[in-house]
Amino acid sequence: RVMLADKNKLAIFIEASHHGRLHIEKYLKQARKAPIAISFGPPLSLFIFAGMEVPYGVSEYNFAGAVVGERMKVFRGEVTGLPIPAESEIAVEGYITGEVTDEGPFGEFMGYYAGGRMKSPVIEVKRVYYRKDPILLGTAPSISPYDYSYLRCPIRSAMIWDFLERAGVPNVKGVWAHEVGFSRAFIVISIKQTFAGHATMVGHLVATSPLASYGGRYVIVVDEDIDPSDLNQVIWAMCTRSDPATTIDVIKNVNSTPLDPMAERRENVKEYVSSRAIIYAVKPFDKLIRNQFPTEVRPSEELVEKVTKKFNYLFSP
Repeated sequence: RVMLADKNKLAIFIEASHHGRLHIEKYLKQARKAPIAISFGPPLSLFIFAGMEVPYGVSEYNFAGAVVGERMKVFRGEVTGLPIPAESEIAVEGYITGEVTDEGPFGEFMGYYAGGRMKSPVIEVKRVYYRKDPILLGTAPSISPYDYSYLRCPIRSAMIWDFLERAGVPNVKGVWAHEVGFSRAFIVISIKQTFAGHATMVGHLVATSPLASYGGRYVIVVDEDIDPSDLNQVIWAMCTRSDPATTIDVIKNVNSTPLDPMAERRENVKEYVSSRAIIYAVKPFDKLIRNQFPTEVRPSEELVEKVTKKFNYLFSP
């Protein structure tokens, strides 16, 4: 997020774990000013993926271009030489020198003005580019669910699923990063349990991964018969297949954010940590493989088909 400081200066807040902050600190540690370019009103595809945890070392331009199937159009900044989206409504470029100023408060994705006023880096703006009569398209953070929690949910869910498969986890059957949890704080993974500890593996990998740790709270692991996007099914599984004393893990000291309303104020943005809960709402594996877990009260497939066919007009769109 960016705030106007004065005519030629902007204040920018960047989280400790975000790649932009890592780049900036490399320059400042070498006593060099860090070049920076910002697009206000960028192409939608870039806007979407710029707010996602694209893997470190991968260009968001390349990532977005690969998804939409065409190269991102850019031009080189006259001052910094950085690539800037050519379809931006407004763009600026300049340098971060190490100067800081008060920034905030700002309404954030968790639904609170929690960050207050913080000391944040200053950008010395050297160039401003804009279209004639620019139109700024943005999103308004609020109490979730809201506009950009919806657009991020399917993308984050797909990226978490891909992450698990790349890590070698078998039999992942579904993932959903729920809207009400602003795509971060309530993540459900459905698996076909294949071995003892399968659910534990999934829960810990996701809870501490870059895709889910920032702004995270709860990771729920369910069986393959549960639709992870259906809160009714998920809560039912939590209420019937988990025991609070034995099926909840709590992980402490996971990276967090000053934008969390539960966070204790720290001097440095890098100091923020919080806990994560993993809820194993799955059938106990020893009972599952021995077919000893009670049978669900469900109508037979034949009866469902018969009723659906007879009352088709009730089920058709």
